[in-house]
Amino acid sequence: MHIVIYGTGGVGGYFGARLAQAGNKVTFIARGKHLEAIQKNGLKLKSPKGDYLVFPANATANIAEITDIDLILVCVKTWQLEAAAKEINQVLNKRTTVISLLNGVNNAEVLAAIIDKKHVLGGLCKVVSKIEDFGIIKHISFEPTIVFGELDNTKTDRAILLEKVFLNAGFTTKLADDIQTEIWSKFLFISTISGIGALTRSPVGEIIASPQLKKMMSQTAEEIVAVAKAKGVHLSNNLVEQQFKIIESQPYNTTSSLQRDMMEGKPSELEAQTGTIVKMGTELGIPTPVNAFIYHCLLPQEKKSQVRSQKTEDRS
Repeated sequence: MHIVIYGTGGVGGYFGARLAQAGNKVTFIARGKHLEAIQKNGLKLKSPKGDYLVFPANATANIAEITDIDLILVCVKTWQLEAAAKEINQVLNKRTTVISLLNGVNNAEVLAAIIDKKHVLGGLCKVVSKIEDFGIIKHISFEPTIVFGELDNTKTDRAILLEKVFLNAGFTTKLADDIQTEIWSKFLFISTISGIGALTRSPVGEIIASPQLKKMMSQTAEEIVAVAKAKGVHLSNNLVEQQFKIIESQPYNTTSSLQRDMMEGKPSELEAQTGTIVKMGTELGIPTPVNAFIYHCLLPQEKKSQVRSQKTEDRS
């Protein structure tokens, strides 16, 4: 299977390396010095589950150079998704499947607004990983997992085939019975730790150790559940309790990608996470005071980061 990893960061780098290790033809989309390092030295994965070097690695900055693609895993940031979809639309053939592994709950809709919906499956991933250095991906924690499924939840031949491909790559794989339930459950986990982590600049262990902050985190989660149920998404009654068990099991110094981006002054997924809950809550008449507080406290920094990023791109 020819798989394109669109965005070779912590997520794309991890799953792309494992898919290459399993014998698939994998092409990585990357840019700048990260791309140069991958082209020269290969893509190195460092992981508690085993290191691996993809060498030589097929890598380019231009997806238009690639043909005969079976699967595209989209692994950019949510605010880059629309631009990515426009590029992806140029290289689709009749059998190409596109799955977003981004955080957020609207990614399939964003993709389907630009490319034909028949190509799009719903998806998400679970892994804590990052770019440690140019050409090097470090898996930090969490059992690497991909959950995916058709948007109408049917078990199609292509979905069953992808399940086999992912399982063969050695990471946990789930072909969802209800992909929207899975996406919102993951969204609850990541948004609960991301916003308050970015606001406090503290790792998960430190937040959980504070009764006041843990209570705020719990309130954040309850607001997300209320919005999801108002949208007709089925979530179990003990979902918050289940997710908090997972949160509390993470290494003390765990941080989210949104938190790390904001602490480094980079554009983040604030709008796609906390901002989305506030917006949906307003539209549905569901109060989201804790999420709104976190969002509006972080918004000024987010706007400044976006402006700085745009100026940097304009100069390059």
